[in-house]
Amino acid sequence: MVTNTGAGTPQRVKALRDALPEAEVVVAEPADVGAELEKAAARATVLGVCGGDGTVNAAARVALHHGLPLAVLPGGTLNHFAYDLGVEDAHDLAGAVEAGEAVAVDVGRFTAENAKSGEPKEGYFLNTFSMGVYPELVRQREHWSSRIGGKPASVLAALKILRSDEHPLTAQFRGKDRALWMLFAGNCTYHRPGFTPGRRLDLADGLLDVRIVHGGRRPGARLLAAALTGPEVRSPAQAAARLPRLRVDGLGEGTAVAFDGEVTHVQGSLLIDKLPEALTVYRPLSNLR
Repeated sequence: MVTNTGAGTPQRVKALRDALPEAEVVVAEPADVGAELEKAAARATVLGVCGGDGTVNAAARVALHHGLPLAVLPGGTLNHFAYDLGVEDAHDLAGAVEAGEAVAVDVGRFTAENAKSGEPKEGYFLNTFSMGVYPELVRQREHWSSRIGGKPASVLAALKILRSDEHPLTAQFRGKDRALWMLFAGNCTYHRPGFTPGRRLDLADGLLDVRIVHGGRRPGARLLAAALTGPEVRSPAQAAARLPRLRVDGLGEGTAVAFDGEVTHVQGSLLIDKLPEALTVYRPLSNLR
């Protein structure tokens, strides 16, 4: 079990040691997490990780490379993947590991072809992939939702975006230029409408939950319309679909993309697809019955 000290996890790790005394626990500084995961994978039969979604993403990449099952203990600010697994604390995880309760889940993938060098850039996501203003929309919505409610918080978040210097980005779909406020692709289907989706019930449905808010004419009105109704509502301003893959072309140099809380930059063409049931993870199946 590699634990990220930057996630503030001491109590959770102590609880895990109490629940699984034979587990080897490695405490790592944030900058050393990747290296410690690789070292742990070289000698482990199960790779464990304690941290937030970004740390879990790093562990999933290592587990995929080494063909190891993954045990996830939530320990960060955001723990969407662990919670969707039904793992909320050390007791949940220890029970699943001891009972051998595990499932195969999908892994999202994006591959970007650098328009200048031709070298691909590949990444994986367990939760979400996005372009445009989505990360800031989520941050603003989460900040305000506990005070004023979900839908008003979405509208306020959109207004704050419009008051900033943000502008729609340009991309190509099937050879046509489109202006986009945001493109969201969830790893499997999220069961709440809008551009800040909720929980997933099936982590191996083979689909991307794609939600797009268009720019185009009167872009401000389009963003506000999406905040009010959510992309589940069909309109000229927004669209939603569940697809096995999606290709986006014509991305400008330095286009930012976010995945599981991490950010990188791409340009040229981008393919977003799935690795169906590629990762084995422990989850308490008894809670699902």
